[in-house]
Amino acid sequence: MKIFVPIKRAIDYSVKIRVKADGTGVDQANVKMSMNPFDEIAVEEAVRLKEAGKASEILVASIGPAKAQDVIRTAMAVGADRGILVQTDAPTDIGGVEPLAVAKILKAIIDAEKPELVIMGKQSIDDDSNQTGQMLAALLGWGQATFASKVELDGSAVKVTREVDGGLETLSLKLPAIVTTDLRLNEPRYAALPNIMKAKQKPMDTKTPEDYGVSITPRLSVVKVSEPPKRTGGGKVASVDELIDKLKNEAKVI
Repeated sequence: MKIFVPIKRAIDYSVKIRVKADGTGVDQANVKMSMNPFDEIAVEEAVRLKEAGKASEILVASIGPAKAQDVIRTAMAVGADRGILVQTDAPTDIGGVEPLAVAKILKAIIDAEKPELVIMGKQSIDDDSNQTGQMLAALLGWGQATFASKVELDGSAVKVTREVDGGLETLSLKLPAIVTTDLRLNEPRYAALPNIMKAKQKPMDTKTPEDYGVSITPRLSVVKVSEPPKRTGGGKVASVDELIDKLKNEAKVI
């Protein structure tokens, strides 16, 4: 079985985001970038399935600038076998390559590579769209299971446990299928130095959106990006009656 894992290069989760002075987007100058955390979980799950003898090959792909090779090499160091970089200088976060365009590119890769299972992060932490996996499943006509907290392969089917408002829901999908990962699926491993060196020798192809016949021209325009208002300090009340009065007359929540 071949598993396909799309991954994204995003601003590192530990970085404090800064909005550009003109409000056109997020400032990425001299900012640490890394693999989207949900995609790290997807890569880890694919590697575990391969280690368990359930898969024979793991293919990863990323859409972004030439520097996105870094996240592909990271995935290879963890255990992926091959990589594809779909290179574009267009922004890949807010106002850049939109989820539908990403899904169309991923579909073209899948049509060429014929994987039996796609595991991907449920969303990226830069635009938080949570749309690509669902759009990709619709374009392919494949079954999908989102927000997976457990994945089990059983012959020609995949059983996915997902968290819902009422508890846990278990779905059984016929392969091929799309699975999007949640935070509680696993704990991604760190790449060992020898594996980082070996990853440099693994094959990686470079393509463009045009190679797949996909236009990445945005259909939406970003009017303005702004930071949320700063939270003001709290206050103390002397009694329950005073608290209720403030909730009624100032906060107007009751």
